[in-house]
Amino acid sequence: MKAPFLPDDAPFSDDQKSWLAGFYAGLQTQMLQGQKSAASEAQATLTAHVLYGTQTGNSEGVAEDLSAAMRAQGINAILASLDEIEVDALLKMDYVFIVSSTYGEGEMPDNAELFWDALIASDAPRLEHMSFSVLSLGDTAYDEFCEAGKQFDLRLEQLGAKRMVPRVDCDVDYEEDAETWSAGVLEELVLRKPEGSGDVAVPNGTAPKAAKSKWSRKTPFHAPVTVNRLLSGDESAKEIRHYEFDLSNDGPSYVAGDALGVIPTNDPALVSAWLQRLGVSGDTAVAGKDQSLEDILLNNLEISSPSNEFVKAVAERADDDHLKHIVDHGDKDSLEAYLWSKDALDVMLLHPNVQFSVDEILGLFKPLQHRAYSISSSSKAFTDSVHLTIASVRYDSHGRSHGGVASCFLADRVGNAASKVFVAPNKSFRIPENNDVPMIMVGPGTGIAPFRAFLQERQAIGSKGTNWLFFGDQHEKCDFIYKDELTEMQSAGVLHRMDLAFSRDQKEKIYVQTRMKENAKDLYAALEEGGHFYVCGDASRMAKDVDRTLHEIIAEQSGRNDDATTDYVNRLKKDKRYVRDVY
Repeated sequence: MKAPFLPDDAPFSDDQKSWLAGFYAGLQTQMLQGQKSAASEAQATLTAHVLYGTQTGNSEGVAEDLSAAMRAQGINAILASLDEIEVDALLKMDYVFIVSSTYGEGEMPDNAELFWDALIASDAPRLEHMSFSVLSLGDTAYDEFCEAGKQFDLRLEQLGAKRMVPRVDCDVDYEEDAETWSAGVLEELVLRKPEGSGDVAVPNGTAPKAAKSKWSRKTPFHAPVTVNRLLSGDESAKEIRHYEFDLSNDGPSYVAGDALGVIPTNDPALVSAWLQRLGVSGDTAVAGKDQSLEDILLNNLEISSPSNEFVKAVAERADDDHLKHIVDHGDKDSLEAYLWSKDALDVMLLHPNVQFSVDEILGLFKPLQHRAYSISSSSKAFTDSVHLTIASVRYDSHGRSHGGVASCFLADRVGNAASKVFVAPNKSFRIPENNDVPMIMVGPGTGIAPFRAFLQERQAIGSKGTNWLFFGDQHEKCDFIYKDELTEMQSAGVLHRMDLAFSRDQKEKIYVQTRMKENAKDLYAALEEGGHFYVCGDASRMAKDVDRTLHEIIAEQSGRNDDATTDYVNRLKKDKRYVRDVY
């Protein structure tokens, strides 16, 4: 081999030329080997991005578990919320795994909304280089089951990405399906790992995964209910109660902004009514179960809300052309109108000729699920307890009294006994990290719950930032819950501003968005000072009205056009300065 950089007419002897040729050949070999080694090292670790869209934290938890399992297999897993990712960044991602819940009626969760809008834009990048898979979390009680995940799955395919593992759609009991999907993802990634790749360190900027609580939906904590106090007045159309749960005996920890999952039991009176309608006794044995039928109906199954399968089964056996037409044509609006104010037993009682065996009816009921409620206390102020603020659901319809499964379970049946609970973290719904910036809270009715916690939290840490609350309900006299506490916080300089909106106390209805408009100048100024804007409560109407009003205020006060206003609001969302806890 001829030595590089050594011309034939170089002024060296033959021995010197021979020695130099060998030296340069060896040097070149070392350089090539070094380049090969560096290239091999660069490729030795496979990188995968795990992205999540979440409303209540479940998707984030699954994504965290998958990322940890990937790292244990020597894969460089990068975990991120979808609102932290720009769509163009996908061009540099070879392996992408999306875990997404579905919010409301088939909508994207809040922290996935902006990413989705960019992904479906006409200028979204082509992704032929990418391999991906999607896990969808949802609830079959909703017509648009797992719609967000389905849309992500379809759109990535449309952009040319290759599906590495089929999408999995999970119902409310998602853990087993999520584990199966994650195992399939891991198996495929391990097959693609370069030879010689080993363990990887946690990437810079990625916080170590926090230890999980031993208390969960599967292993709940038994918390005695120490306080059950009526908040609303005698003349109120609502029954709003304040609850306190004792966590002192090794209970779960929580942060202001989290939710508490409550695992209820069904109303014994409703169970008895079902047994009567089915014509069987409570001690009837159930094949494959070591529980009586009465026990199963009381503790295991959702016997109040009619599932889609239940309605279809009734329609098939009922002499009801109207119901059959609705079901056969998939008329969502008509079915919603038909089921208005009816529970599953009402549907059965309307069709006395319809009969189901015990096995059939049990197969038509979904598993009884927990109910999640926004925590209304700060653990810094109440170290051994957690508080909830809940409206009891009660109404009379079709000749029967009806009650909310969990709200009436707590109000009527628990007493001071222990209730099964667990904490559902909501990391996106937190007080500002900067204690000096304004905090603007919009929470009518029971939507005040997390903001009571936020105010306690800011008081406990000595925050200097302005705290501004918009609160309202129907009547000030009987619906101004926590009035004494809020007034005391005002006197103590913790709650700096409180704008009240009681809709029925005057001829013209006044809502929280009305008060926002009246204080538009100050509200916009607070946002310009770095303020955080929070909304909690009804998603279908209030939250949408508040969002529309916020856009109007920003446009009016800043002189921005519609597009610039949308960009401003989107930046608030991206910076996690506009967050919602809506239901």
